[in-house]
Amino acid sequence: MATTGLSPAADADLARTAESLNMLAPRWSVWVLMTLSAGTMRYAEIKPRLPWLLDGQLSPRLGTLTEAGLVRRTEYNRRHVTYGLTDRGTQALPVLKTIAAWGDTYLDDYLVRNKATGKLEPAKPAPAQNIEGALALLTPRNALTILWILRERGTSSAQSLARVALPGANGADVYPRLRQLVDDGLVDRAGTAEDMPLYQLSASGQALAPVLRSVSAWAAGRPSAEADDHPVWGPDPAPSLSAPGTWLTHQPRTSAPPPAAPPAPAAWKGSDLFSHPIPSRPLTATPAGGQRR
Repeated sequence: MATTGLSPAADADLARTAESLNMLAPRWSVWVLMTLSAGTMRYAEIKPRLPWLLDGQLSPRLGTLTEAGLVRRTEYNRRHVTYGLTDRGTQALPVLKTIAAWGDTYLDDYLVRNKATGKLEPAKPAPAQNIEGALALLTPRNALTILWILRERGTSSAQSLARVALPGANGADVYPRLRQLVDDGLVDRAGTAEDMPLYQLSASGQALAPVLRSVSAWAAGRPSAEADDHPVWGPDPAPSLSAPGTWLTHQPRTSAPPPAAPPAPAAWKGSDLFSHPIPSRPLTATPAGGQRR
């Protein structure tokens, strides 16, 4: 990530957090980490738990996670190789649970056709799908930077965002990402000043606070107990100048968005992220209200 106009400490924190999110973002990475949360396994034990993954998908993912320091590969001989979470991988599990809680609250349910009635009905996605959906919103280039600046400064014009997010670059580069964040429901329009539109975090954007402070602590190698002291994503939300925005795909699950962030997840216990048996295949139907990004 390029240097921003934030303070050196904030810029380093942002860069570490973005790098850690990108480490988790490649598809199926979360599924593999959650599978290994049950303990060390051989490849032949992992494969049946993720039956939809071909060897050409599972092996590279295990290799990438091993290179990232999240998975430990132990080779006893050619025919006996095991995979398990490293300490760093284990420390990521509560972070994943926090992301899953946010996704369960703010991402739309999937619509799946009922075989008996032929009608589309909401189906609760697996926690790993909620995590993947949340990461897809946070990891595009400059997305996290814009969210970070709006959290720190409350409201800002696009021009001011560009000066901080992309100093020395073409300020117009901020507009496509800002529009996408508005479409995703993480950013709201907040009136105008001097004929320029202002932007602020939406209710769902503010609710990312527990997610981003936990990722920041994990990225810095700090205990999760210290996460609440984050200087930007601490427990007190930035001031809001307008009503909360829409849900991420513009289709609310209830008549009004909740007023507060998702509750902190309960203490981690092994493979609790699998709130139900691992599906034979993740849901692929269209989410209610539109595509998950």
